[in-house]
Amino acid sequence: MKPILIFRHSPTEGAGYFSRYLDRKGLPWQLIRIDAGDVLPVDSSGAAGLCFMGGPMSVNDDLPWIAPVLELIRDARRRDVPVIGHCLGGQLMSRAYGGVVSRNAVKEIGWGTVSVLDHPLAGEWFGGWREISAFHWHGETFTIPEGATRIAFSRYCENQAYVIGKHLAMQCHVEMTSELVESWCREWGREVERVTSPSIQTPAEMQAGLDAAIERLHVIADRLYDRWIVGLAT
Repeated sequence: MKPILIFRHSPTEGAGYFSRYLDRKGLPWQLIRIDAGDVLPVDSSGAAGLCFMGGPMSVNDDLPWIAPVLELIRDARRRDVPVIGHCLGGQLMSRAYGGVVSRNAVKEIGWGTVSVLDHPLAGEWFGGWREISAFHWHGETFTIPEGATRIAFSRYCENQAYVIGKHLAMQCHVEMTSELVESWCREWGREVERVTSPSIQTPAEMQAGLDAAIERLHVIADRLYDRWIVGLAT
């Protein structure tokens, strides 16, 4: 089987639970370290699927890899190769599909409720959940591209997830592990000078009951990833 290509944009925002899930399923994957200068594939023909992780940059930044990544995402859609995006990854997908990425009204950092819309496609991806607790770490947001269906939202961010064909874009993070949360919390002071909104949690709040929160998150991630791998290219 062709590998699933996982694109890392920052050394602190790796594949996380997504790679563990693929290993458990016996699905081959390859990490493309954009932050380390790894060469991007010219197209998606050699991949079973594409996964884009998070990152501290904006898709609106003038970075040399952004345009080729956007074209790769569009190429995958043309070839019917499924794409999944986490946070920055979801924003890259929106931009590639003609959407807009801009500043969110507030930063959303920490654990927060994501509401699932009452829509057949939302049920197809989330099952019977109407609310989930997901992890957040973003200051920007995406619009829903033409032809896509919004399937989730939160109190502080209207567009938390959408689907378009085989492709799933998320603003929230379901790929978190305890190690990732702890690592990001060490960078909290660089992201937040002080708590200015109830949408921002402190490191202590994010790490309270962390193991149990991560276990619940992985149940949700399993559901979404199970649905996504159904569309893998052969």
